[in-house]
Amino acid sequence: MDKPLFDVAIIGAGVCGAAIARTLSAYRLDIVLLEKEADVAFGVSKANSGIIHGGFHHPAASLKAKLEIQGNLMFEKLHYELGFPFKRVGILVVAFSEEEMKTVTHLFTQGERNGAAGLELCGAERIRALEPKINHDAVGGLYAPGGGIIEPYRFVFSLVECAVNNGCVLKTGFDVAAVRKRGEHFILTARGGEAVSARFAVNAVGLHADAVSAMFDAERFTIIPRIGEEYLLDRGAEAFPRHVLFPVPAKNSKGILVIPTVEGTTMVGPTAVEAGDKEDVSTSAANLDAVFTHAKHLMPSVSRRDIITSFAGMRPALATGDFHLAVSEKSPRLVQVAGIQSPGLTASPAIGEYVKELLKSCGCSLTEKAHFNPALTKIETMRERTPEAMDRLIANDRRFGNIVCRCETVSEAQIVEAIRKGHTTLDGIKFYTRSGMGRCQGGFCTYKILKILARETGGKMTEFTKRGNESFIVTDTLSAAAPGGDGGTP
Repeated sequence: MDKPLFDVAIIGAGVCGAAIARTLSAYRLDIVLLEKEADVAFGVSKANSGIIHGGFHHPAASLKAKLEIQGNLMFEKLHYELGFPFKRVGILVVAFSEEEMKTVTHLFTQGERNGAAGLELCGAERIRALEPKINHDAVGGLYAPGGGIIEPYRFVFSLVECAVNNGCVLKTGFDVAAVRKRGEHFILTARGGEAVSARFAVNAVGLHADAVSAMFDAERFTIIPRIGEEYLLDRGAEAFPRHVLFPVPAKNSKGILVIPTVEGTTMVGPTAVEAGDKEDVSTSAANLDAVFTHAKHLMPSVSRRDIITSFAGMRPALATGDFHLAVSEKSPRLVQVAGIQSPGLTASPAIGEYVKELLKSCGCSLTEKAHFNPALTKIETMRERTPEAMDRLIANDRRFGNIVCRCETVSEAQIVEAIRKGHTTLDGIKFYTRSGMGRCQGGFCTYKILKILARETGGKMTEFTKRGNESFIVTDTLSAAAPGGDGGTP
């Protein structure tokens, strides 16, 4: 039986795969986006710090610097079209000695060489005026007004939704296990036996790009997993800063940051430690101590009492320290997208454009669609609406009046919207709506969400998972006493 034939198969639906899919969906191409997890953004992208970087950390000769600057400048337009949460709050690099100010001066010069706009060298008075809560021992620093913050999973969701709206086929749960060539196309077979064919392929799988490259008999390289632990502080924590706060960077790390998230919480971290296991994302007490010691040095009001959760994510580094974006020399018609660590999120829109040109260079025909739609309907949260606007919504649909997640003010209507857009795991709904992201971390809303899932899908509570695979939430014993209901308060 013939396999579905596509022009381009993109392997990996993290931020890079999603950006590539959205870019290519503007052209008359049959595209398939393959993701091994139960939903998009469930790999490296879900644990991203959510920073739009300012273009000064990397030397001008690097691909990182070039694409970071280009990508940074693309976010206003993307935000306007796709509506994901984004704010350009600026970045401060804080120095505590004259020796550190020498490094800051180097970053300033490097950033200007890269083309970063509006950089400013600051003395002690200026940097405290910009960020009054920082440690008063600060002697100066660097201000990059072009830096920003973003909700990374919502960004990925919006890129993929736009690509799908414009004809891209999304296949989740498709874990590529084998690749073979037949004539002028590749046949990609999933672990479960499903297969697709494509004339061109893009390897954008992040941590496992080395293994996928080997399946194509392409370049042999090693992805070095680098784990980063982060801690989320409650909304309204005293430490919430005006800007993203960086220390002066160390040799292999940008250091421990204090980050205002776009939704009003505060994040501290990440660590940066090479890991032996690509799947181990556990956190530790020792690293908590290290993170908070460094974070409190930047901002003394950072407090462990405000922690609501911790998490860790892997960064897929290469020994070169730079991105690897190229047409494979050993397997023509394969484009490699590897080593995409920081500032990969910032660079991702530019990576989409870069990969488009690489595909064109190896023979992929690109003809613009006459009716490409770059926009999505903006999703407004209940917190963003005035009481009058909420009253009007509830009058038209009573589900807006049923607040399922009280911490983040998420309504039943928003949960239903997430499910109807294909997010049927607890984490998928959480990332789409923010339900379960507040102080109680799902303690009060999980049961209600499961009831809504059961009602909307016709499934049983025992079938639903946190993040796919075997991450089941409810046992048979508990589900017998809690069948799917109306989504209201139990």
